[in-house]
Amino acid sequence: MKKLLDILLSRLLFIIAGFLIQLILLVLLINWFSEYFIYYYSISFVLTILSILYIVDSSINPSYKIVWLICISAIPFLGALFYFLFNGNRISKIKNNKRLFKIYDNEKEALDVRSNVLSEIRNIDACAANQMGYIKNYNHYPIYKNTYSQYYPIGELMYESLLKELKKAEKFIFMEYFIIEEGKMWNGILDILKLKASKGVEVRIIFDDLGCFFTLPKNYKKTLESFGIKCVEFNKINPIFSILYNNRDHRKITVIDGKTAFTGGINLADEYINHIERFGHWKDSAVMLKGEAVWSFTVMFLTMWDFITSSLSDYQSFKTECSEKSDGYCAPFGDNPLNGEASSENIYLNMISAAVDYVYITTPYLILDSEMTSALCNAAKRGVDVKILTPHIPDKKAVFDVTRANYIPLLKNKVKIYEYTPGFVHAKSIVCDDKFAIVGTMNLDFRSLYLHFECGTMFCFSSIIKSIKEDFLKTIKKSEKINSNSNKIGSPLKKVYRSVLKIFSPLM
Repeated sequence: MKKLLDILLSRLLFIIAGFLIQLILLVLLINWFSEYFIYYYSISFVLTILSILYIVDSSINPSYKIVWLICISAIPFLGALFYFLFNGNRISKIKNNKRLFKIYDNEKEALDVRSNVLSEIRNIDACAANQMGYIKNYNHYPIYKNTYSQYYPIGELMYESLLKELKKAEKFIFMEYFIIEEGKMWNGILDILKLKASKGVEVRIIFDDLGCFFTLPKNYKKTLESFGIKCVEFNKINPIFSILYNNRDHRKITVIDGKTAFTGGINLADEYINHIERFGHWKDSAVMLKGEAVWSFTVMFLTMWDFITSSLSDYQSFKTECSEKSDGYCAPFGDNPLNGEASSENIYLNMISAAVDYVYITTPYLILDSEMTSALCNAAKRGVDVKILTPHIPDKKAVFDVTRANYIPLLKNKVKIYEYTPGFVHAKSIVCDDKFAIVGTMNLDFRSLYLHFECGTMFCFSSIIKSIKEDFLKTIKKSEKINSNSNKIGSPLKKVYRSVLKIFSPLM
């Protein structure tokens, strides 16, 4: 049913439906209302030319430009209408008001942590300082020391630690997730949340309404509130179709007392801890932070809460002074479709472009724009060991075909690709040169990089980087290496099909 909802809400489906409607309209005009055809043609022609000029002059990603130009040319009238309704970042236009500016001003002020950490990194390695500096300068998220970090290569280990840390909560628990589903994982967490709420701990939960549409009962918000848990739904699906459905809260965040935070690819459902099997063995990853860097996740959560509830939180009332021993630096960061900056993609591109020895990427979806494809190919061409790990068993067949369509240009340029044969990879990470690593919620696809609210943590000169690298190398030993002659590339007819899907991938 969830797959059906995704299809029904797909912009690509609207384009196909629009094409059929346009075809029917033309038949009617030609056969029964021929005297009006010239008016229709003139209006469509003018509207198409104006739309094409507008798109060419816009600052949207070139891949979006191409697909929309094709759609408008194929469906002159409705194509233009669909573009102005569904061109991706509509939320920024609709929510662009003084209240929103105030919320993000509060966030920037709260994150204005005075420190000389970036200067300290620059004294060690100027390239590393530049990498971390982008997060500080353009995302306004600070760089931290004094933070302990732990990497979890599988959901079961993260879940065990999460339960343990939740039981320690004394002041507040914040949880923000794309998917929550009733079952062993969520029920184990909920039992603790109910107990903590009954003892006066402030418990707040944000869940994405689309992500949980088929995984939680109707009016589940009221159920949680009956337990003393505060709850809000992000971008609630209304009976009347909303054009904002594409902008989703894809983050996975838990903050406990401002001292401990969890993030990564793991949602709160049983497949993420392999309690049930959906697509073979589920490979995921997460990190736990303890110490100063947790403040960024506290602020990130409160900003989203204010965004949904139209409120202004007192951020400082949730700040906890805490410091842990660390052997490196970290920078939690958020990304959203409101600021006009493709932050997550730029952070990835910066890392890939600066790589010297290796770049290892784990992603469930490999739907790349031209910038990312060029960066990966250029890195491989100059001798960098570029390896990418993707699933072998797909969760979405069409998306998997687009992923495999992206193999061909990468393989031709010496990028190495592996498919995780035991099942599905949902982890989202990148590790580079033993210097940098990111574990986050961002997939390498258009939705994550341009439409969704996402988050991640970048590590620099930290021992956790070794753990992430070792997990990657261990995992590809269980995986199948793909080559240009592999049957995974497909027959000539399959290649054509995938090429067509690739063109329309920004709309999927």
